Amino acid sequence: MHVRQGMRSAWLTLIKNTLNRLTLRVARSRRGPFTIVRHVGRSSGKTFETPIIVQPTAGGFVIALTYGPDVNWYKNVVAAGGCELIRHRRRYVIDRLEPLATREAINAFPVPQRWILTALHEDLFVKFVRRQPSEPAPGWRRPRAQS
Repeated sequence: MHVRQGMRSAWLTLIKNTLNRLTLRVARSRRGPFTIVRHVGRSSGKTFETPIIVQPTAGGFVIALTYGPDVNWYKNVVAAGGCELIRHRRRYVIDRLEPLATREAINAFPVPQRWILTALHEDLFVKFVRRQPSEPAPGWRRPRAQS
């Protein structure tokens, strides 16, 4: 079991230090599938930005927890009770998280993504409920990327 945890930790570190930095650039644009989660560190109190893929839905966004609930960005959001999402240069304040049943969550995605999520046997989903209304995202500092 220790080997598996070590491999997972190494994989998440690789993603945090390489892929996340690249996808943050795409997420800052008005195009592409990525959304930025702006969250506050549980211990440090620092603001971090992490790129994720979300599916807009009535009143919020559906997120597949593809790396599980034990990643820093998600633990920070849960501890704070919310976060901000920056999607296509619009800011959304998330003030509630709701677990979603797998079938309901998968059905929120377009058909090609449904096929992928089903093939990958994804079964951990959460709905980020947004406070109304959204607003244009102001210019922001570039905090460190975090997985």
